[in-house]
Amino acid sequence: MSITLAGVTAGYSPNQVIVDNVDLTIRTGEVTVLIGPNGCGKSTLLKTIGRLLKPRRGAIEVDGLDVLRSDAKRVARTIAYLPQSPIVPVSITVEQLVGYGRAPHQSLLGLRSARDIELVDAAIATTGLSDFRHQAVAEMSGGQRQRAFIAMALAQDTPYVMLDEPTTFLDIRHQMETMELVRQLHDAGRTSIVVLHDIAQAARYGDRLVVMHGGRIVAQGKPADVVSPELLLTVYGLNCMVYPDPVTGTPVVTPLRSD
Repeated sequence: MSITLAGVTAGYSPNQVIVDNVDLTIRTGEVTVLIGPNGCGKSTLLKTIGRLLKPRRGAIEVDGLDVLRSDAKRVARTIAYLPQSPIVPVSITVEQLVGYGRAPHQSLLGLRSARDIELVDAAIATTGLSDFRHQAVAEMSGGQRQRAFIAMALAQDTPYVMLDEPTTFLDIRHQMETMELVRQLHDAGRTSIVVLHDIAQAARYGDRLVVMHGGRIVAQGKPADVVSPELLLTVYGLNCMVYPDPVTGTPVVTPLRSD
């Protein structure tokens, strides 16, 4: 079981190429983190996998399901996607937001089943939002709001979860809480694909890193095997020192001053 991309090329206009002939296999049971400079194609790749963006060419399969030819609702029962800075509807409560995650499993009437209620309750509890379930999401802090959206993705009850820069605009504590939630998804059997900018954070929480540059994948593997001064110079144009984190042993990056 896996997500498999073969020769995927995508962009936002007929002559634009953001993702360029990408072959990639997302392994089941891992946290895969996409890293790379701004504009390299990370977010575009997620949108293409989730069928929010139709590729110009190529094939995408999720556990044998042809994503590009399948019903959108069926795809949404397989992959949950949380975009950057999701829009918060005015006055919607945490419970209502998390309930939206059940939409792909419901009929056109949107009637909630006992299973829907069970999964919404479980997602709220897992993300530590039980005391906030009736609060308006728009009134919550950035970290709480992010947890609410992750709870919505949890309630969607899909084997695969994609998170696009889930720690953006969060302080260090809420960044850590968010990434610990990602690891909880992993422990519960979910396969996660996450876009991050912080390389040390990506190395700490990711089982596997996929490095993109210029729309292509230039490296992939375990963090310790991927993150190196040579790679960072090639991809980011930056001289860096790479050394093991004193707590986790995963790679930490310190840029060097250019004299």
